[in-house]
Amino acid sequence: MKLLSRSLIAALICLLGLATAVAQTASQRNAEHLKLAQELAAKGQRAEAMAELNKIATSTDFDPIGFYNLGNAFARLGESDAAINAYRRAIEQRKGAYSRAYNNLGVVLLREGRWDDAYDAFIAALKLESFHYAEASYNLGRLYAAREQNDLATREWRRALTIDPQHAAAAQALARGENDERIVVARPPVTRSATEPAKSVAVKAASSPRPGKTLALDQISFDYLQRARDASERGKMLDAVNNFQRLLSRQGGYFAPANLELSYALLSLKRYDEALAQLLAVSQRDGARYPVSYYHLARVYELKGDLKLAEAAFSQAVDANVPTNSQFLLDLSRVREKQSDFKGALEAMERYATLVQQQGQKPTWCDSRLAELRAKAQ
Repeated sequence: MKLLSRSLIAALICLLGLATAVAQTASQRNAEHLKLAQELAAKGQRAEAMAELNKIATSTDFDPIGFYNLGNAFARLGESDAAINAYRRAIEQRKGAYSRAYNNLGVVLLREGRWDDAYDAFIAALKLESFHYAEASYNLGRLYAAREQNDLATREWRRALTIDPQHAAAAQALARGENDERIVVARPPVTRSATEPAKSVAVKAASSPRPGKTLALDQISFDYLQRARDASERGKMLDAVNNFQRLLSRQGGYFAPANLELSYALLSLKRYDEALAQLLAVSQRDGARYPVSYYHLARVYELKGDLKLAEAAFSQAVDANVPTNSQFLLDLSRVREKQSDFKGALEAMERYATLVQQQGQKPTWCDSRLAELRAKAQ
């Protein structure tokens, strides 16, 4: 019995050593493919570089670092879908414990306009690092800025700088956004005594925030806002909805940032009709100030099959945001194609291709998509 046990142990040790050797070989092999692909891409041999990368993508290797690096390589070549798949494989092989892969996944998703998925990726990265990950905070700030949640964007950029005072991109973003809208606690009115000089009042007025750039809430409402946002970041969407609704009940049903953020929580819960009501309120009353409301409104209309209304709302989002977010042109092209308006779909796609080419980010699928629409438009 003892002899058998020793034999089993020896066999297990042997198998373990073999598995380690295979893993090392896979890692080394993938590293060689990545190095060769980088050299080919630098020489302008894109097709050959892609062939090397696809050797890793189609493998069954256990190599989370290799797949993470593969995602980076695909992202540099503008191959977003392939990059997303590679990052997800890396995350899966690490059983979800791969914060850098989550962060980079979020960056690609943000670039593609997939804001909800990008949000989930950045939050996952931050949770893994106990919200002490400067780059993920910076990128989450970029997402918040795209969703016009400017005070949250500022919070994340400040958090990034607290963690890494040398984070130049966060410092630049913070400087650019210093005049963006803020939500603050309303100060109680100051009563001036009869003997107080009028000059001091003028000084106070001069140091106040500029009108239109600051929104004020009473302390209780502000606390509800913070609770709602905290719940949302922790994935507790029902708690978030409840706190947003409590805030709005104190504000007569309307406080644009809260209506917008409530709609995001409702969308995540697939409560589309309720989300639609919130988005309509913002777009109709403050669409010029919060043009992102048009984009989310269009998403809901498309989900409900109201394609004409979706097209109109996407058009408003395009007019308000291009070239800041050229992704909206892809959305506009898609809903036009769904209505068999192939010329309109082509026009939107051509605008998208021109914009991304000017930015040096034209994806490889762009030309084939244009050719497909041109054939349909004839």
